[in-house]
Amino acid sequence: MTPSGFFVVVEGPEGAGKSTLAAALADRIRLSGVEPVVVREPGGTPVAEAIRRELLDPERHWRPEAELLYFATARADLVHRVVQPALDVGRIVLSDRYALSTEAYQVAGRGLSPDFVGHFNSAATGGLQPNLTLILDIPSDLGEARQRAAGKAQDRLDRESREFHRRVEQYYRSSGGEHIRHLDATLPPEQVLRQAWEELRRARPESFGAFPG
Repeated sequence: MTPSGFFVVVEGPEGAGKSTLAAALADRIRLSGVEPVVVREPGGTPVAEAIRRELLDPERHWRPEAELLYFATARADLVHRVVQPALDVGRIVLSDRYALSTEAYQVAGRGLSPDFVGHFNSAATGGLQPNLTLILDIPSDLGEARQRAAGKAQDRLDRESREFHRRVEQYYRSSGGEHIRHLDATLPPEQVLRQAWEELRRARPESFGAFPG
């Protein structure tokens, strides 16, 4: 990756507002004079979008291992065809979910071995790590209530048990690292965007330091 490329990922459990924040951040980045490459997982390429439809179809029933392989295949195609090439030419890439989602859902949610999941994540990403990961923290019950209030049609993962979603939520809350930042997703969207923009400015002051939130 070239020094000027920058990879931002938005993560969190169902109903946290990831897609809302990713779209708002992309708009805010454009106002600073930069056109980001915006992707989602699973998805972002014809192959990955086809896999997304299969993975989220509520009529499908996948073993955890097969589900993991599908997610890894979609991610590998997205990284190879879109994310890495964009970073290589100095673009800012903004992704709605990435490898941490697989840890949260397939390790904490499904109970697969961290080493087993880590092997496939490594293969899919080629070792590519985000420069900044923004985790939206929200109680799983509140996330579910938000989805109901918005009239969102439930996909296969939405229909998992409350215990499953609580395990996912707790995994996200416990995740940490040098490039991970937690945001309070119970706040109104404009306040969440303000938090996210401040983290982006701190992480990339040469590009966004002159643009207040």
